[in-house]
Amino acid sequence: MFETLTDRLQTIFRHLGARGKLSEKDVEAALREVRLALLEADVHYKVVKDFLGRVREQAIGEQVMRSLTPAQQVIKIVHQELIHTLGKEAVPLKEASPPPTILMLVGLQGSGKTTMAAKLGLHLRSKGAFPLLVAADLRRPAAIRQLEILGEQLDLPVYSDPQSKEAPRVARQALKQALQQRRSHLILDTAGRLHVDEELMQELVQVQKAVSPQEILLVADAMTGQDAVRVASEFHQRLDLSGLILTKVDGDARGGAALSIRSVTGVPIKFLGVGEKTDALEVFYPERLASRILGMGDVLSLIERAETSYTEEQARQLEQKVRKGTFDLEDFLEQLNQLRQMGPLDQLLDMIPGLGSMMRSQKLTVDEKQFRRLEAIILSMTPEERRRPQIIGGSRKRRIARGSGTSLQDVNALLNRFQQYRKMMRKLTKGQAHDILSLLR
Repeated sequence: MFETLTDRLQTIFRHLGARGKLSEKDVEAALREVRLALLEADVHYKVVKDFLGRVREQAIGEQVMRSLTPAQQVIKIVHQELIHTLGKEAVPLKEASPPPTILMLVGLQGSGKTTMAAKLGLHLRSKGAFPLLVAADLRRPAAIRQLEILGEQLDLPVYSDPQSKEAPRVARQALKQALQQRRSHLILDTAGRLHVDEELMQELVQVQKAVSPQEILLVADAMTGQDAVRVASEFHQRLDLSGLILTKVDGDARGGAALSIRSVTGVPIKFLGVGEKTDALEVFYPERLASRILGMGDVLSLIERAETSYTEEQARQLEQKVRKGTFDLEDFLEQLNQLRQMGPLDQLLDMIPGLGSMMRSQKLTVDEKQFRRLEAIILSMTPEERRRPQIIGGSRKRRIARGSGTSLQDVNALLNRFQQYRKMMRKLTKGQAHDILSLLR
């Protein structure tokens, strides 16, 4: 989401660093460029003004000007103030005592509330909770069935009453069921509209009064930019929101909503929807997002994603295979599938400090279709060929190419890439660094 902004900021700070000692004029010129970059990213003008005011106050000071690394000091200040703008620290969900904790999702139609209810349920279950989803959107008949289907797919219980015309009554009945079943959380999927109107607000207020939720979470589409900020302000005035969830963060949004919404509304962002899959939900950490915006990566989030795809035992077995030289194409295919489960590859690369921006500067792209081609080639091999790729000669290569619908060049490229990957894995197990860009060209 922040690719353009990240590249602009990195260019600005690179030029600043090339100057060595900085004058007040140098800093002011850099901040003017930062201002333009933020406004082009659709950040609210008041947020930009306050942000730059705080940065300027600290950057144009004796301590920075006399520093041996003034440009780095300025970047550090910008990083700190980005964190301040985004909310300083992660704000966890409130917990009811005794349970269940009631989470009421609100927002406009099309913002992704129904899918988010399922994502949130899956996230809570992964933490040991026992949630119950509630189909309280009675205005859109498809919403009830959509939530039921998601519940079936994820093995999450769903309370619904298609015959009911009153959302508050559905919420109350769902709460009774949650108490009987000793559920830890109740997640209400409520109605939305194409725009904020009085009828919608009245219904949501009645649902709020019916069950007294611990959290009222606005699900807002990050792709709508400043409209998301306006919508959040209107909902907050009527419902006293406790948190925000930004969806479609993985899209082509310029990032202004994420950088503005906390400052304008005073409501903390609690989650980010980072993809269409039901597990594509991240807890919002201001420091991590600030680091991503500045191109510093987000190694902690990358590790957390890897931990959800890999067990410690799997990692240990893989390391042993690499050390013994028995890592084969079966293992390579498993690695590719595990990597795909962690999310879009371009997102993962952006979490590695400097790598995402380096690839963009060198105009290197990640072709997701290439994964499918590699998979087709490997699956066209016999088990023996996967275990011992060295036996694959000319005739075998031609057979594999025909079977996978690819070319002889594609098969050769895969075998070469596999050898490079195996060498890289050996070096990594010995604690040596390796430039993985060559594997992505």
